[in-house]
Amino acid sequence: MAMLNWLWWAHRTNKGDPMKLTSRQTTRKTLTDLYRAADHRWAVTITYLKPGEPEPTVRTIEISELRTSAVKITKTGEVRGGDIYIHAMCRLRAAELAQRQAAGEDTKGETAAREFALSGILSYTVHRIGYVLTPPANTTYEPTPKAPAHDEQAIIRFELERDPDDADYQPRRKLTQTDTDLAA
Repeated sequence: MAMLNWLWWAHRTNKGDPMKLTSRQTTRKTLTDLYRAADHRWAVTITYLKPGEPEPTVRTIEISELRTSAVKITKTGEVRGGDIYIHAMCRLRAAELAQRQAAGEDTKGETAAREFALSGILSYTVHRIGYVLTPPANTTYEPTPKAPAHDEQAIIRFELERDPDDADYQPRRKLTQTDTDLAA
């Protein structure tokens, strides 16, 4: 009977996954856990050390995607980039924004969206808690109108109108073929 009580109690006190240290496991295992959390829309608490800061912070994030930065090879053969970044909604930043809004500060254009480098995550815990924050809407782009096919003047006007800053460009003086001060 005592054994059954112990099993019952052990089952009831096992809440969620334990904290995992990224220094004690492979990057592949960390990525697998983070991808699984993103697929199931589970919140993840991370201990994150931002570059240039002495103390890490603890944040609960809601992962939207994982990306790899571009790789650049310098002339000396040094490889830069290729880091993995986690794009997520940060509950700590959302709480800070809500607090600032309640104090009457202007927070227009600010969101709880953050980007975390995988190399800066010291430890993490995957929770089976669903997402509560609303991610910002995707940017919508207007499709580019089709350029005129044959009329040279229409093509020039079309190209100038694509850039609203240059659409009204008029030379300050009449340019002639003999002007050489504008030559490159």
